[in-house]
Amino acid sequence: MSVATRRISTRGVVFIHSAPAALCPHITWALESATGSRVTFPWSPQPAAPGLMRGEWSWIGEQGTGARMASTLRGWQGLRYEVTEDPSAGCDGSRWSHTPSLGIHHSTTSASGDAVINEERLKEILMLAQGSPEAIQEMVEEVLGTEWDNELEPFRYAGDGAPVRWLHKVG
Repeated sequence: MSVATRRISTRGVVFIHSAPAALCPHITWALESATGSRVTFPWSPQPAAPGLMRGEWSWIGEQGTGARMASTLRGWQGLRYEVTEDPSAGCDGSRWSHTPSLGIHHSTTSASGDAVINEERLKEILMLAQGSPEAIQEMVEEVLGTEWDNELEPFRYAGDGAPVRWLHKVG
């Protein structure tokens, strides 16, 4: 197989932090369409928002699968989610976060999952901020997705009896 046609595999996780119960089968079907594979979501009630459901699914696929899934779910009413794609050969990792009030946010991520600000973006922030520490802080928080993290944080904790996700060993 030539380098041009070789597909590089990666993995990630889809976290549906809150969804109306009626959307759950549609979310599963949409993710199956985006990945071309069977998706099994173990849905459970979301303690932070009674009446809503939560679930997470670990996936393995080719580079770009995370972006396809995040795009597929973008804009759905009442849906809070995050999609991660681990770094792989020649490609940075990514995290897409979505809330109904803020829309979607994309961050490049390091091997440890931290959001990364690239050199050109940092130079742009410094130029636009014109030396104002407040403006620098505001722009860095925007790039890091701080508003999305603040809104999603209460939904990330599933409560008693929720499954524990062990992170993959980095190194």
